[in-house]
Amino acid sequence: MGKDFLAALKDRRSYYGISKESVVSDSRIQEVINEAVKHTPSAFNSQSARVVVLLGEQHDKLWNITKETLRKIVPADNFASTEEKMNAFGNGYGTVLFFEDQSVVDGLQKQFELYKDNFPIWSQHSSGMLQFVVWTSLENEGFGASLQHYNPLIDEEVQQTWNVPSSWKLIAQLPFGKPTFEPGEKQFQPLEDRVKFYS
Repeated sequence: MGKDFLAALKDRRSYYGISKESVVSDSRIQEVINEAVKHTPSAFNSQSARVVVLLGEQHDKLWNITKETLRKIVPADNFASTEEKMNAFGNGYGTVLFFEDQSVVDGLQKQFELYKDNFPIWSQHSSGMLQFVVWTSLENEGFGASLQHYNPLIDEEVQQTWNVPSSWKLIAQLPFGKPTFEPGEKQFQPLEDRVKFYS
């Protein structure tokens, strides 16, 4: 650790070149993710986020599941690039699976009828914040990572393979590992087109 928040924010990138080497202990990975889950905000303090962390062979299993799922739907003559991408994610040390517990969302919808249409949206907001916190925290430890979305294609098999409760909805996957090369330079749209500031 040692970076301040803005430095960590600026340095966070999508790393597609990652290796199976770890840069910290598994217990440190667990500590970082536990703290992120505990302290990331959520609407009505719902704490609806759920996380599954897959390391080693379990991580490999996830990307084999994803690859074989995609093999059934991607035309064979176009599959080589898809396979290459899945293998690149599989080359990492681990994957964080992000879920939102729909039983919590449903309970809030029943409890607060006036806001019921907003709770699924707020749940996604909370998940997005958690994804960012975990991603940035892992990068701050020296890992590279990239956020992926192969749900709902893999939802059922993930649920069965890791005994995930049926109320947990898969939102995103974050493969991570030691970076094997630096990503390209970030491109930014003009801030004056994106921010209005009044004083």
